[in-house]
Formats: sequence, structure tokens, C-alpha cells
Amino acid sequence: MSYDLMAFEASTAPKESKAFMDWYERQVQWSEDHEYNDPSVCSEALQRFYRDLSKHFPNMNVDDEIFEALEEAGTDNRLTDYSLGSAVIYAAFAFSVAEEAYTTMRELALKHKVGFFDVSSDNGEIIFP
Repeated sequence: MSYDLMAFEASTAPKESKAFMDWYERQVQWSEDHEYNDPSVCSEALQRFYRDLSKHFPNMNVDDEIFEALEEAGTDNRLTDYSLGSAVIYAAFAFSVAEEAYTTMRELALKHKVGFFDVSSDNGEIIFP
């Protein structure tokens, strides 16, 4: 299990809750014609957001040397599994960093004017810029 959050391109997402959830379900079908580990497929705002977020929570698909350094420093729990789409960045964090991940991702979403969706919460908090 992981603690999951999503940033999204607000201009492509419906604002009404039910329509948003339908849109979200289509996004997580991962049916776009590209790999989901390349940030260049994201909108410009999401690319900027990802650059900032991955400084705090590195992508778990790093090379062995970086992984070993994080493991040695005891910060390998910060490694995050990202799925990068044209309109969404889905991030699966370790539960041990859930509170910090929530705060950091929410603040960066506001900074970069992208949407924020708390996938793991019961109330499904959705924030538009």
C-alpha cells in the first residue's frame, strides 16, 4: 500500500465532482500512447511541478548509484513511484512520509498553478488553482 496523491492540468479537468471522478478514472487507465515515466509528456506547468517535487521525493526509478546513496543516508523511504501523463502526475509515496508528501505536493501545486487531488483520502479533496 502507498499514500497516493495526484497533480493535474486544471484546464483539462472538469470542476464538478462526479465529472471529475469520471475523468480521473479515465486518466488512471493509463491508455495514452507513451511510457509513463517521461516528464516531457506532461504539460509545461506539470513539468515545472515535477522538477520541484522530485527534488523532495526522488523518482524511485533512479540509477543504482543514486538509490544506494539514498539507502545509505537512510532516506530511501522518500523514493516515490510516479506515473506521468499528459494531464496528470500520479505519485505513490511511502506511508512514513505521507504528511510531508501531502503538505509539499499541495504547496507545489498551488505554486505551479496545477490542480491537486488527494487520492488516498476518504473525502477525495480536489483543489483547483
